Amino acid sequence: MSQGYSQLFQSISGSGAGNQNFLSDYASIKSGSYGKLLKAYYGTGSSSSMATASKKSSSTNILDKILEEKKNPKISKQAQEANTNLTNGLSSLKNSVSALQNEKTYTDTENGQSASDKVTSAMKNFVADYNSVVTAAKKSTLAGKTAYVANMMDSTNANSDKLAELGITINANGTLQLNENKLKGADVSKVQDLFSTNDIMSYGSKITSRLKFASVANTTNKTDTADKTNKTDTEDSATNNATGSSAAALKADSETLASDELYERVKDKDGNENYDVAKIFAAAKSFVSNYNNMFDVAESSANSGVLSNLSQIRGKTARNADVLKQFGINVDMKGRMKIDEDIFKKADMSKVQKFFKDYGSSVATNASLVDFYMTTHANTSNSYTAAGAYNLQEGFRYADYI
Repeated sequence: MSQGYSQLFQSISGSGAGNQNFLSDYASIKSGSYGKLLKAYYGTGSSSSMATASKKSSSTNILDKILEEKKNPKISKQAQEANTNLTNGLSSLKNSVSALQNEKTYTDTENGQSASDKVTSAMKNFVADYNSVVTAAKKSTLAGKTAYVANMMDSTNANSDKLAELGITINANGTLQLNENKLKGADVSKVQDLFSTNDIMSYGSKITSRLKFASVANTTNKTDTADKTNKTDTEDSATNNATGSSAAALKADSETLASDELYERVKDKDGNENYDVAKIFAAAKSFVSNYNNMFDVAESSANSGVLSNLSQIRGKTARNADVLKQFGINVDMKGRMKIDEDIFKKADMSKVQKFFKDYGSSVATNASLVDFYMTTHANTSNSYTAAGAYNLQEGFRYADYI
């Protein structure tokens, strides 16, 4: 199936994007088309000061009304219900994925229940919860959440062959269909591998990541009170500053590791030219530290721009995990790095340079975007449409897609 599931949500971004264009609408109200409309409606011919005051008062009331509607867009009962179902459905789906990632699901129990029966039951719950989320997302106005649901569906599509081996097929509308008999005849280890938590690029890990991002998306949207956090403005500001600081530091480290200057040969006392390995290691150690710090503080962000770029960095790191390991940089199950000084210093520095020319430069781009969103664009948490596309009208016109 070659369908891009983000297309399923292209028609639902209108309400969710209302607050994004609030400032531009305000400008229009003050000096543009709204103002002209009001002037034409109320006229300018009266010389009475009382009539003029009355007109100004009426104009102000209408402006206030328009502004209030922009800040608190009205949505249908159907959309409200879909929003609630989507929020609740995401929570249920997280639980069903967790069950498929639990080792106990793949072992026989003393009461006679086989691992196959437990896997089948867990998979039935997963399919049911997955379908509920997809169905609710199509009618929801929570653009931030639906963007990640669309992304989740694309991950499902990319794993369609593996899912088909387990009796799971993808319907034309994006929902799943389970053949229990085929699943029961499959090797449960294949299900466990598909949902493995040891591989951050496994289907289960990707779905978990999308669900985590979807759960915190739209938390600044007043129509999504179920996910709203209790952080104070001071706490939010501190988190934004910490994230921006570590992201900016990671960008600088990435650029340093990709630079030619770092790898310039230096002469020793005997006149031999060698790499300054200690200097290169210091840069790599700083890179690892700031990489981990950025993820520690940024993963709780509700900003879709931040989360999207974190996801891209995580994906790039996972794809290069084997190469990083050759340099003594290991990535754990949570996606955090750890560097082994001895292994790194014994590595071929020319290969380190070549690697970071590509990987380091790419990470620097995403880290720069994380820094931008947290320090400059922090309040624009819905910069992505319901289709998962970046909104170029938000005033920042580049993003690193892979």
